[in-house]
Amino acid sequence: VGCSYALGKNIESSGINAEYGEDDLIVATISPQSTASSKSSTSSGTDMSSSEEVSWINWFCGLRGNEYFCEVDEDYIQDKFNLTGLQEMIPHYKKALDMILDLEPDEDGDEGQGQSDLVEQAAEMLYGMIHARYILTNRGIALMLEKYQNSEFGTCIRVFCENQLMMPIGLSDNPGESMVKLYCPKCQDVYIPKSSRYHHIDGAYFGTSFPHMLFMVHPEYRPKPSPSSFVPRLYGFKIHALAYQLQVEASVHWKESRSKRI
Repeated sequence: VGCSYALGKNIESSGINAEYGEDDLIVATISPQSTASSKSSTSSGTDMSSSEEVSWINWFCGLRGNEYFCEVDEDYIQDKFNLTGLQEMIPHYKKALDMILDLEPDEDGDEGQGQSDLVEQAAEMLYGMIHARYILTNRGIALMLEKYQNSEFGTCIRVFCENQLMMPIGLSDNPGESMVKLYCPKCQDVYIPKSSRYHHIDGAYFGTSFPHMLFMVHPEYRPKPSPSSFVPRLYGFKIHALAYQLQVEASVHWKESRSKRI
C-alpha cells in the first residue's frame, strides 16, 4: 500500500496517466494539461512546491471506501494532548504518526515489506482513533455536518422515514469489536451500510457519541420522530397484540390433547 501511495503521488503530480498494457507493462501518456504546466515549471525549476503534493491524510480520505472520513487538521494531530492514551493502544505508534504527518521516518535499518505493511495498518488505525475524537470538536462537527447535508452517508431505508439523511456511528468505542453502522435520527435506529465497500471500516473510528453530539451542538438539524409506523392487518383488521400469544397457546393445547388420544 505504501508503494502505491508514493507511486500515485509521483504519477498524479506529474500529470501522467498510467495504464497497464500488454505484458503487464505500464503505458504512460502525458495529458494536455501537464504539457502546459511543464512549460511553466521549467522556468521555475524542477522541484515541486509542497502545496502541489498530496498529503497522507488527503490520500487516505480519497481512497474508495473511505468517503465517510473527514480530513483531520494536522494542528490537531500535532497536539499531544489530543492523542492521550493512543500510544498504548496503537502498535508502531511513532512510525504510524510520522507517516500520517508525512514526516521522514527515523533511520533504524532496512525495513522489510512486512514491517512496512504493519506500519501502514497502524497508521490507518491511529488516524481512525484520532478521527473519532476530532469529529466531536466544533471543527470536526462542521466538516461532518457538511457531508451529512450533502447526503454522503445515504438515507434511511425505512419507508416511514421518507429518505431521512443518516450519519455514521459505532456500536463500540473500542477498535476491533464492530464495523461502522449508519444512524437514522428519525427512527433512532441503526443500519448496515448498503455498499460492501464500507463494511471494512471499524465503527470505533466514528465512536458511539458522534450523532448525538452533532445534534446537541446543532439541534435545529435534528428531525422530529416519524409519526407513522407500520400496523399489521389481517383482512383489513388490526391484529391484536395478544393474538399471536393466544394462537401459540391454542396450538400447544391442541398438540397435548392429540398426544393423549394416541
